[in-house]
Amino acid sequence: MLNEALSLQSNSNGNGNGKENPKRKSPSKNKKKKKRGGRKKKMTAEQLHALNSVKEWVFLDQPSPAVDDDFGVLKTQGRVGDNILFDLHSHSIRSDGFLSPSKVVERAHGNGVKVLALTDHDTMFGIPEALEAARKFSMKIIPGVEISTIFSPRGESESEEPVHVLAYYSSCGPTRCEELEKFLANIREGRYLRAKNMVLKLNNLKLPLKWEHVAKIAGNGVAPGRLHVARAMVEAGHVENLRQAFNRYLHDGGPAYSTGSEPQAEEAVKLICETGGVAVLAHPWALKNPVTIVRRLKDAGLHGIEVYRSDGKLAAYNDLADDYGLFKVGGSDYHGRGGQNESDLGSVNLPVLAVHDFLRVARPIWCNAIRNILESYIQEPSEINLEQINRFARNRNSKGPGCGKDFIDLCFSSWLTIEERRNPEFEAIKLKFSNIAINVPTIKTN
Repeated sequence: MLNEALSLQSNSNGNGNGKENPKRKSPSKNKKKKKRGGRKKKMTAEQLHALNSVKEWVFLDQPSPAVDDDFGVLKTQGRVGDNILFDLHSHSIRSDGFLSPSKVVERAHGNGVKVLALTDHDTMFGIPEALEAARKFSMKIIPGVEISTIFSPRGESESEEPVHVLAYYSSCGPTRCEELEKFLANIREGRYLRAKNMVLKLNNLKLPLKWEHVAKIAGNGVAPGRLHVARAMVEAGHVENLRQAFNRYLHDGGPAYSTGSEPQAEEAVKLICETGGVAVLAHPWALKNPVTIVRRLKDAGLHGIEVYRSDGKLAAYNDLADDYGLFKVGGSDYHGRGGQNESDLGSVNLPVLAVHDFLRVARPIWCNAIRNILESYIQEPSEINLEQINRFARNRNSKGPGCGKDFIDLCFSSWLTIEERRNPEFEAIKLKFSNIAINVPTIKTN
C-alpha cells in the first residue's frame, strides 16, 4: 500500500506520461517552501472570543499584551500557539514533590506557564511562598489542593478505591478556611498512620525500613505519602527506582499498600463547593470504575474532570465529561522527580476553549466567595476575618492603616475584572469599607 501511494504521488507530479516534469521542483523542496511560506490556521470566532476573555483575566493588572490582529495570537508569548499556558496540577515539597513552591513557580515560568495551580496533597501551606515567587514573573497562582478521599460503592460486588479531588479557590482561599483546614489536617494525620503501616508491612516482607528514614525524606511538618516510602526503599536498596517500588509493593491493593483516614469522596466534593471552591476529579484513568464515581460525584456537586494529559486528550474521559455536563481540564501533575516518565510543567497544552469553560464556571464561584468573605469582615471586623481576606492577597506583606475601599481595590485588582468589581453588590461592600480604617496584620506563612 505504501509503495502504491508513493507511486501515485510520483505520477501526480509528472506530466501525464509517468516521467517527472523537469520544470517542477521535487516534492521535498515544495514541502519545505510551503512550510516557510505557509500561513497559520486562523482562529474561529468562538476561539478568538474565548482567548480574549481568558487574556482579560490573566493580564488583569498588567499592560495589555500585543496581539496579532490577523490570527489573534499573543506576540509576547514565548512559544508558538494560540493559547495562554495554564498548568492546573502541580506539587511541591509541602506534600510529595521534590522542589520548593518557589522553585516550582520558577520552573513553570521557564516553561512558559502564565497561570499555575499549586495543588499539594491535603495542604495549602505552600501557596504563600508560591505567590511570592510568582510576583517576580508576573504569573498568576490559583490556590489549590488535591484532596485524598475514598470512594465506597453501594453495590456489594465492588470494592472501595482511592479517589483524588482537586479544589481550586479564589485569591482569598476557602470561605470557611478553619473548617477546611481541620478537614485536611485529619487527612494528613491519617497519612502518618498510613505510612507507618506501609513501613510495617515492608518489614514483614523482609524489606527492612526505618520510620525515621521515611520521616526525614518527607521533611519537617510534611505528612508522608507513598512517594516518600518509595524513595526510602530506593535509598535502602530494596528497589532500583520509584516505578519499581510502586509496581511491586505500593500500588493500590499492593502487598505494602495501606489506607489512611480518608473521607468519602462525596463529602470532599460537597465541602469544596460549600467553601467557595471548584471541584475537579483528578486522573480518572487511574480509577477502576470511573463511570460510577463520576455519576455519584456529579450529584455531590463536581464541576469538572481531568481529560487532557501531556500525551493528548483521552477520548473516553472526554465523552464521560460530556455525558455528565462537566468541564474538561488537565495538568502536568508535576512532582519534580525527573526522568522520562514524568510530564514537565506546562507540557499539557489546554485548548483555549477548555480554559474558557473552566473560568466561566470558576469565576462566578470565586466572586461569590470573595463577596462572602468581605461581608463576614463587615459584620465582624476582627483580625481573624481580616487575615482571611489578606491570606493570599497581593498586598499580604503590607502593614499599617489604610482606607478599606483602597484595600479592596489593591487586593483584588489582579483577580476581579473591573466589571466584576463594579457589580452593585461589590459597590455596596466597597461603600461600607470606605469608612473602615484597616490595619493590615503580618501574615504567617506556616
